[in-house]
Amino acid sequence: MSNDIGAAEAVLDLIVRSIVDDPDAVDIEASENENALRLDVRVGDGDMGRVIGKRGRMANAIRTVVAAAAATDGEEEVEVEFIDQ
Repeated sequence: MSNDIGAAEAVLDLIVRSIVDDPDAVDIEASENENALRLDVRVGDGDMGRVIGKRGRMANAIRTVVAAAAATDGEEEVEVEFIDQ
């Protein structure tokens, strides 16, 4: 994986920061495992519910958009995990 930020990570950052109350607390950590790009998302206190949404609908929508962005970078698979602190 290169050091520059990919489309998937950039899109994820933009979406999550626009949803939360405290955009400065958003932390996205990218790593490669097996054949997939893994993006771990951490947000500030009280913002996880906003990112997950009712019944996980927001989280699933975010994953879908990020997967489409990852495809433009040639990534076949991307995992987005929302880490509760």
